[in-house]
Amino acid sequence: MSLFYRIGYYLVGFSVGLIFLAFIFNGKKTSCNYSPSSRVKGSLLQKKIQLPDNFKNQYPKINDSIIRELIKKGNIDFSKSETQLDSCRVYHIDFGNDKNSFLEVANCKKKVTVLKVLIP
Repeated sequence: MSLFYRIGYYLVGFSVGLIFLAFIFNGKKTSCNYSPSSRVKGSLLQKKIQLPDNFKNQYPKINDSIIRELIKKGNIDFSKSETQLDSCRVYHIDFGNDKNSFLEVANCKKKVTVLKVLIP
């Protein structure tokens, strides 16, 4: 079999495989989270967000959808986070242009609890 035929068979099989994968993953919420920051954000966004009562009194206009947007747009600072805890790991998320705006959340198995928010 000549090299031309081998390359042709390879390209036909490769294209059929790509079409097969396109049908499998079409319409599903699949993502490739390779960096540690994006994996943590994905984990936080999949769970229910719980706001403490004192937080609701202090910031009445902030709800869980705003917290989700802050998590999406923010950068996780692992040096200020407590990732070695067994029960609920605490993550420090910086958002905004300055480092004075941050959000601290506890990532538990079934829920995410907001611990601190500093919005100037």
